Amino acid sequence: MATSESESKGKIITCKAFVANAPGEPLVMQQILVQPPQKMEVRIKILYTSICHTDLSGWKGESEPQRAFPRIFGHEASGIVESVGEGVKDLNENDKVVIVFNGECGECNYCKCEKTNMCEKYGVNPMKRLMCDGTSRFSTIDGKLIYHFLNSSTFTEYTVVDSGCALKLNTEDILSLKKLTLLSCGVSTGIGAAWNNANVHAGSSVAIFGLGAIGLAVALGAQARGASKIIGVDVNPEKLTIAKAMGITDFINPRDEEKPVVEKIREMTGGGVHYSFECTGNVNVLRDSFLSCHEGWGLTILLGIHASPKLLPLHPMELFDGRKIEGSVFGGFKGKSQLPNLATECMKGAIKLDDFITHELPFDEINKAFDLLIAGKSLRCLLTL
Repeated sequence: MATSESESKGKIITCKAFVANAPGEPLVMQQILVQPPQKMEVRIKILYTSICHTDLSGWKGESEPQRAFPRIFGHEASGIVESVGEGVKDLNENDKVVIVFNGECGECNYCKCEKTNMCEKYGVNPMKRLMCDGTSRFSTIDGKLIYHFLNSSTFTEYTVVDSGCALKLNTEDILSLKKLTLLSCGVSTGIGAAWNNANVHAGSSVAIFGLGAIGLAVALGAQARGASKIIGVDVNPEKLTIAKAMGITDFINPRDEEKPVVEKIREMTGGGVHYSFECTGNVNVLRDSFLSCHEGWGLTILLGIHASPKLLPLHPMELFDGRKIEGSVFGGFKGKSQLPNLATECMKGAIKLDDFITHELPFDEINKAFDLLIAGKSLRCLLTL
């Protein structure tokens, strides 16, 4: 049981967390110590958290050349601010917040630039494993350091994050907060890729490679922008039903096709799509995605996490055909200043978040949630603390 909130302000909290002690080993529930927030930090009581493939990759030890364990993973979550550190002016105790892994300080050159959503201080950095001052806010009961993950670490009853990574939401409805948890990563990344990075236009054609939560969010974003043909590519036939419900107009399973996927898509679209989105993290799929775009104007948005050291499978001269490729981080959204508009649209029903929540489990069953994701049976499994 976590320390009482009324007694916790400014003190160390003892609470329950799921800790990864080694790559690929089941997460272990244990009591940990959580330090008070330091300057420009907030401590948050987590209410809901979920798992995405980035957590899976980090847990397996795939995404970093130097693995940091023990560690608390998780980066999609919502909760309530328990206490604030020195200098924090835009957040207060009891504020309802969504945690974002790609933060925004609002003061650096990156934040002031309209052409990027990166932040010099709080931007996502997969190699970062401690707070900005080089220390951790987590430890075991006997004082052993526990590492942070992606500016977030949400598989715990309480976490500490930089204030630039916590987005205040104007909602008194806890059920709304539950749904808006999905804006922490996957849904925002997919919709933003369609709206901000690609700027999908009405009547356009789109191909999406990989129909997990991010790929399906791309589909919804493209549908909202009026795309006329949205082709989904996935090797899991079970994705067909939900894909159709989320805007996919045509479904291709490469294992069922006699022709290469690129050739199939070009035939369907008169030479290729306007926009393609690579959501798998597979370099061979990236090549298919790129070549599925139309010569002269096709744009590929790279969303998949490529942990492998393999380089882009493109010949430089292929870029002279007029196709372009662009990477997307958090869908191009500036977390603090732009994401509230998406939250408002979701609350109005423009984007149906409920469809992404395929499973709900208590926090204690987090390892089952990992199994569901690995088996390809869930989009988002929401864990309730």
